[in-house]
Amino acid sequence: MIFTSDNGSWLSYGDHAGCALPLREGKGTMFDGGCREPCIMRWPGKIPAGNVCREVAATIDVLPTIAGLAGVELPKDRLIDGRDIWPLMSGQPGAKSPHEAYYFYWGWHLEAVRQRQVEAALPARVSQPGGQARLGRQPGPYEQKKIGLALFDLENDIGETTDVAAENPEVVKRLQALAEKAREDLGDSATSRKARTAAARPSSKRMSRCSESS
Repeated sequence: MIFTSDNGSWLSYGDHAGCALPLREGKGTMFDGGCREPCIMRWPGKIPAGNVCREVAATIDVLPTIAGLAGVELPKDRLIDGRDIWPLMSGQPGAKSPHEAYYFYWGWHLEAVRQRQVEAALPARVSQPGGQARLGRQPGPYEQKKIGLALFDLENDIGETTDVAAENPEVVKRLQALAEKAREDLGDSATSRKARTAAARPSSKRMSRCSESS
């Protein structure tokens, strides 16, 4: 059994929105309040009871993991962005994320790169509830704001309150290089880059903002 969700709180719904605190923002952003979700897994005799995994995983990893457990080959007519995370699920000692990084897209716009417990927020728009929040089940309006290049230490700053890019130029450089790899592969509308592998990723299946679980 896998219990998780695809995004954080839909903040424009006011008193019906939920709350992602202490995480920053909510649904529709690349911050942890929009992407980081609780994940509970149960498989008696296979997944250790009471085990806590602090590595980052995502819902894109579910398909290859279950396929591997079932002994089924993945499709060869398309690219699969997910990876087998069974070592994380089964609590194998020293297991790490099989991904070099996770790339956070809004549509075709690359907005952030995360590598374990650091995240670079690339210049992007941020959707925030604007004006008076409405009551009941009716959403209120959103305001579009912007953020420049920033770096967040998610190990020590869970709320992404402090930009530490200036103090960590080498980390920023490394994550920017990873972002460039993503642009070459997946494209990026913010830099007018087209996806090199678009034909191998059906539009309904291409990697977009992934839902994290940690």
